[in-house]
Amino acid sequence: MEDMLLYSSLSLLLLVIAFKLFIQTRTKHKHLPPSPPSLPILGHLHLVKRPLHRYLHSLSQTYGQVFSLRFGSRLVVVVSSPSAVEECFTKNDVIFANRPRSLAGKYFGYNHTTVVSAPYGDHWRNLRRISALEILSTNRLNMFTSIRRDEVKHLLRKLSRNSSQDFAKVQLKSLFSELTFNIIMRMVAGKRYYGYGEAVKGEKEARQFREIMKEIVAIAGSQIQDNLCLCCGGLIMGV
Repeated sequence: MEDMLLYSSLSLLLLVIAFKLFIQTRTKHKHLPPSPPSLPILGHLHLVKRPLHRYLHSLSQTYGQVFSLRFGSRLVVVVSSPSAVEECFTKNDVIFANRPRSLAGKYFGYNHTTVVSAPYGDHWRNLRRISALEILSTNRLNMFTSIRRDEVKHLLRKLSRNSSQDFAKVQLKSLFSELTFNIIMRMVAGKRYYGYGEAVKGEKEARQFREIMKEIVAIAGSQIQDNLCLCCGGLIMGV
């Protein structure tokens, strides 16, 4: 019984994959930019190399300054020409204003309702207006000057302690991340969550916050499941 269920599930999966590939082949866009050869389902994911910007530059030398890639079900158009970029983001900026929908935007962005993940429209314009007035205005930024100055002092003191005895290796990426999170959280909640000792009040809460943010950053930065999802539609986005 279990073997029959397994075979039935595999057969259904293969049928769905074959149907998806058939539909993609029949509805293939005829006016897409040139593209390197791809594999079924994966597309060009197996070709991606680090550092990504150098890999894309090497492809532009072969396929031109505007070319297309397919990451799973996602269609990506890479634009390397300054004139083409200007055409996309000045004359046709509304067409390219939307963000691709992702699992991170759904679960971390309250079902794509935040200013980062919301689609272009009245809701997003209202969020942008509120952000400009309540967060990024000159008056608001001046109100939080003391917070930024204080956090920079904390960072400098930490660097001074680490190198007080001898030369020390410094990971600036993590330090700047801590600086940014502390500034944001002090603006929002009046609390510091990064650092140790007297500077952090409520170490248990701070540790929990750090663990949550670490998981969110790790998950949001690795969205291959969105690209491989067979149910997702193809999207064009500028890179």
